[in-house]
Amino acid sequence: MARTGQQLRQRTAKAMAQPHGTTGSAPARAANAPRSGWGDRLRYGFDNSMSRGTPALIMWLCVATVALIVVFTVLVSVFSLRGGSEGGFFRELIQSLFHALDPGTVAGDGESPWRFLLTMLLLTIGGLFIVSALIGVIAAGIDTKLAELRRGRSIVLERDHTVILGWSDSIFTIVRELTIANESRRKPVIVILADRDKVEMEDDLRAKVDDFRGTRVICRSGSPMDLDDLALSSHPTARSVILLAPEGSDDPDSEVIKSLLALTHAGPDGPRIVAEIRNPTNLEAARLVGAERTVLLDIRETVAKLVVQTSRQSGAAAVYTELFDYDGDEIYFLEDHRLDGTTYADAQLAFESASVIGLIADGVPTLNPLPGTVIAGHTLIVVAEDDSTLRGEPDAVARPDVDLLGTAVAGEEHPARALLIGWNERAPIVVRELDHYAPPGSTLTVLTSYAVPSVPGLTNLAVTVAPGPTTDRATLEQYVVDGLDQVIVLCYSDDLAPQAADARTLVTLLHVRDILSRFDAATPVVSEMLDDRNRVLAQVAHVDDVVVSGEIVSLLVTQLSEDPRLELVFGQLLGNEGSEIYLRPAEWYVQPGAEVSFATIVAGAARRNETAIGYKSAALADADASFGVRVNPAKSETFRVLPGDRVVVLADD
Repeated sequence: MARTGQQLRQRTAKAMAQPHGTTGSAPARAANAPRSGWGDRLRYGFDNSMSRGTPALIMWLCVATVALIVVFTVLVSVFSLRGGSEGGFFRELIQSLFHALDPGTVAGDGESPWRFLLTMLLLTIGGLFIVSALIGVIAAGIDTKLAELRRGRSIVLERDHTVILGWSDSIFTIVRELTIANESRRKPVIVILADRDKVEMEDDLRAKVDDFRGTRVICRSGSPMDLDDLALSSHPTARSVILLAPEGSDDPDSEVIKSLLALTHAGPDGPRIVAEIRNPTNLEAARLVGAERTVLLDIRETVAKLVVQTSRQSGAAAVYTELFDYDGDEIYFLEDHRLDGTTYADAQLAFESASVIGLIADGVPTLNPLPGTVIAGHTLIVVAEDDSTLRGEPDAVARPDVDLLGTAVAGEEHPARALLIGWNERAPIVVRELDHYAPPGSTLTVLTSYAVPSVPGLTNLAVTVAPGPTTDRATLEQYVVDGLDQVIVLCYSDDLAPQAADARTLVTLLHVRDILSRFDAATPVVSEMLDDRNRVLAQVAHVDDVVVSGEIVSLLVTQLSEDPRLELVFGQLLGNEGSEIYLRPAEWYVQPGAEVSFATIVAGAARRNETAIGYKSAALADADASFGVRVNPAKSETFRVLPGDRVVVLADD
């Protein structure tokens, strides 16, 4: 008995150790194994159709309907249930179809035998189930499609549209500028693909962009790094693609480069791409991926150079903003013109409402060439309100008055004293650019509240780093002293949130302006802001210029997406080689106190091998948001030259 019990326990443990359905002998296992019959195959096919969506379910319902009417038609035909004259199998099949789809058909069978009526009643009930299921399937399919559209997971069926990949605060400026640029296009479309909820993106755009000006904006949810999600934007048929550096990412450049790989993996053909890069060390890797159709914008370098350019002359930020945005005058290219055989000096005076600022020869732009340069098949680089206003035929009527040209000359440069308040990732580039423009023997004091920075090796500047709270009045009074040539206030974008960083910058600006008001000298103050809405608040502190880093990058990205030829032009404007923008005393070009036309100012600049593109009135500096700057005035417009007025020119250093 003990042995028998032990054997029973061993068999039980062995059976439990085996997978379900495999216990016993081979014949037993075969007998217990699930059979793959027609029922299982139908069930598998139905389950597979369920996973394929609404069309497959409708197909199965159609199959069930056909099977139902065929079965009942056979029953009626074989057993002669109708009891009357037979009309043939096909006629009976049609009648069964009517009974299955229309319950009212049974009412017309009042004189038929009871067995036929009962059979048709069963067929009608079966048809009711099928029709009800069909309505439910179609309704569910419509609901699913609507939910998919709400989630932004459908493919965009557009051509010649602009695609924006990613999401950041700069997207609102980009969309606003694109809507202005698209006013002359027919049915323009912007497609945004970002890893955010579609409804949230649409709500944010409606809240931040006042007027879409007829441009349709389509949002889709997905990752720009995923090939399947990227296909939702229909980027191969787009006019251009803008790739934004994601905010809040630990390594945004890596995500941008991976998105570039996804965009270019199919080959070199496709729309032009404009991509933002935050770290200059990643530019080479991005160029290897982007190939020839990609324009890379170095955010850090661009903003830093613009801060330096504007810090050297009051009003420069307004000039750059006017040239970079679409709300006003911007840079265009005029290929079809009637100026061949004339000189560059003549071309500057040829158009009433456009300013010629350079030439393109063999695809290479040159800003402010020598006045005697002969135009022979060159493309003109012009500043105009819109490309639709450009005409190849000269139309200027105002001629310069050579008797009113100025005779003043520039004085000798002296070592400068500058103060840099604040520090962020762009500050080392700012210091490097300041060193490039500074006369030998100049000094720079860096005042920062956070970690003491490491300053690169310099040639012309002697740098002193002073740690201290930049919003403390007593600390600022130690460093904001009489005799400063320029003050630059940078935001703490690396350490604080955008609004908190701008708030601290505004407090610093108020203290700095109040301290400087004690002195007789007019020291220019330039500030960096992160949010464009805080620009108006900065004007309360009487700041000479405000550079909104996010906005200026957005303007450049939009311009480059519309015309990639602007990349080389912007590179010269913001670089330290070649001609750059200066705001120089008006008496250098025309007689002080005289009332002169802008054509006369242009001629005075040409005599100094410079190109005049605007005018800054000192009397209007505090009256408007553009600091009194007028870019591209009409040649016949007149100005009264007053002390402090300046001419906006392109000139060599």
